[in-house]
Amino acid sequence: MTTAQRLDSIIKSARKIMRKDKGLNGDLDRLPMLTWIMFLKFLDDMERIEEGRAEMAGKDYRSIIEAPYRWRDWAADADGITGPDLLSFLVAEMTELPDANRGPGLFAYLRALRGDNGRRERRDVISTVFQGFANRMESGYLLRDVVNLIDGIHFDSSEEVHTLGRLYETLLREMRDAAGDSGEFYTPRPVVRFMVEVTDPKLGETILDPACGTGGFLTEAYLHLERQADTVEKRRVLQDESVQGGEAKSLPFLLSQLNLLLHGLHAPRIDPGNSLRFRLAEIGEDQRVNVILTNPPFGGEEEAGTLNNFPEDRRTAETALLFLQLIMRRLKRAGRGRAAVVVPHGTLFGDGISARIKADLLEKFNLHTVVRLREGVFEPYTDIATNLLFFDTTGPSSDIWYYEQPEPEGRKKYSKTAPMDFGEFAGCIDWWNNRVENDRAWKVSAKGLITRDDKGLVTSCNLDIKNPHTQGFNDPRDLAAIIDSLLKRQRLTLNKLVELQTHFKNQQSIGFERVELGKFLLKRTDKVAIDPESEYKQITVRLWGKGMTLRGVKLGSEIAAEKQVRVSAGQFLMSRIDARHGAFGVVPNDLNGALVSGDFPAFDIDSGIILPHFFEWITRTEAFVDLCRRASEGSTNRVRLKEDKFLRMSIPVPDLKAQQEFLERLNILAGLQKEGANSQDDFSVLIQSILHDFFTAKAAAA
Repeated sequence: MTTAQRLDSIIKSARKIMRKDKGLNGDLDRLPMLTWIMFLKFLDDMERIEEGRAEMAGKDYRSIIEAPYRWRDWAADADGITGPDLLSFLVAEMTELPDANRGPGLFAYLRALRGDNGRRERRDVISTVFQGFANRMESGYLLRDVVNLIDGIHFDSSEEVHTLGRLYETLLREMRDAAGDSGEFYTPRPVVRFMVEVTDPKLGETILDPACGTGGFLTEAYLHLERQADTVEKRRVLQDESVQGGEAKSLPFLLSQLNLLLHGLHAPRIDPGNSLRFRLAEIGEDQRVNVILTNPPFGGEEEAGTLNNFPEDRRTAETALLFLQLIMRRLKRAGRGRAAVVVPHGTLFGDGISARIKADLLEKFNLHTVVRLREGVFEPYTDIATNLLFFDTTGPSSDIWYYEQPEPEGRKKYSKTAPMDFGEFAGCIDWWNNRVENDRAWKVSAKGLITRDDKGLVTSCNLDIKNPHTQGFNDPRDLAAIIDSLLKRQRLTLNKLVELQTHFKNQQSIGFERVELGKFLLKRTDKVAIDPESEYKQITVRLWGKGMTLRGVKLGSEIAAEKQVRVSAGQFLMSRIDARHGAFGVVPNDLNGALVSGDFPAFDIDSGIILPHFFEWITRTEAFVDLCRRASEGSTNRVRLKEDKFLRMSIPVPDLKAQQEFLERLNILAGLQKEGANSQDDFSVLIQSILHDFFTAKAAAA
């Protein structure tokens, strides 16, 4: 068993035990519990390493956590304290300790920790983590079982820490999914990675996320800087002077601590207070940073006391706009302070206070790029369209570049099950340093975007500049060209239909024999072991013969099964549950290597008897679907297609030459069908263009 598989097994087993506890209600309770347990084991393993170093150097060492509160004192013995005694040790203000003395319970002790002798940061981190935390497990026996499992993780092994860091990111995604409306503290990894990559922080710069959530931006920035730290001094700078954040909510604060620790940051500098609590005018140069990367909360509201920290004419209930002001204030003026910020779509076109804040951005900073994301990127937390603002302190703004991310291939929007992939930013990354206008990118002058009234006060500042290359109303001069194109395509369609008509009129009767499906379908039974660290494509089989599509890509750690069937292009795949509704088809090339569960049997097709795509056409007929319906059995909610009955079904099969000829004609008809759909779009454009021409002419005459 690999390290990844062993750790994945530990995490899954721990979560399985937690599901038995009545005090935990879903992953939103279970994952924080798992996090604080791992957090304490991590701290003790790090302490052991530092103790060893001190001993080798002949120096005394004082533990951050004293006996009997260290992991090794109460958790490492599998037969140690358990049941009600364990719960009392954790949560009681005063209790009997594992060494038989009386003293504060574990959480009370940890909350009281205070730093000294240069160890302030680590002790204060521990104290802050446990300030707002409460144990929710009701069974001390189940808790002991979980502790015993976590004791099997070796945080003093760099391989295990690296592997667990990746598994922990999977847990954070699941936290987001479980949180629903509370999932705002998680930003999709592809978006984070893109923003860090193009902002390109340098070692020696200070990076801030004032609303860091689970630490995604800070973790990615740390990893980006780590590649630059190739000396002892650079490693010190990386650890002590590089990344800092703020997170007011206790749960994401805890999650961010372990996230950063697992990725290598020894003492994360996360402020547990509200980053908006300081008066904006009092933030000086010593509180400014080189780079800010953040996805501030939007849609929330701050209390009146917080709003008083902002200029009177720039106080707003929209949290995102308050954070935007904070970000502008906290960027270093010397050098090239820069920021990358996620904002909701409404920020771009909002008037009033929003307009005044955006005017400050344009006049005092260089807003050089706006990347427009598609809907669904932040599903399931929100389906609000979002934008990425990139600006620096070399301002004021002159030209603003816009880049519009394309729609996800094969669908209108992203979703929880089919999220965005980092590779979809490839076009934007290639364009970033060699900017030219294209169908995705356009440039506008910042001059004229700000509108003022007679008194010079800002009334609007519209940054919602639409893509000028997107097809809209056609110039009336192009109407003739559109009609000419439609005529040419209609003539080609007519010629192909006449050709097909002639062929079918002269076609001789075709001989065939009825062949059982089992004669040419051979079920694939070989399964592959799931590697928790590898990514696997998932398939959605659509109903009514519409084939299959990519459902999404998952890490192995997100797949419950230990083994699944890997399918190959050209195989026949069906859904046992929905075959009676036409859910089957031939695996396309782009889904080669995808995994399927046992409810989706896969079959090799003997092309010496039947051509795979000819068989696929047969399966799209009503007669074939009806055969599958009659072969399905079971109660109302458990109807399944029985494989033995399915493979005994027979269909008419002509010889291979006739199949090939049929296939060619069917493909021509499919092409004409698609062409007809495209023509419908062109007719719609033509109608709109004619109407536009009419109303424009009438308006000019008036």
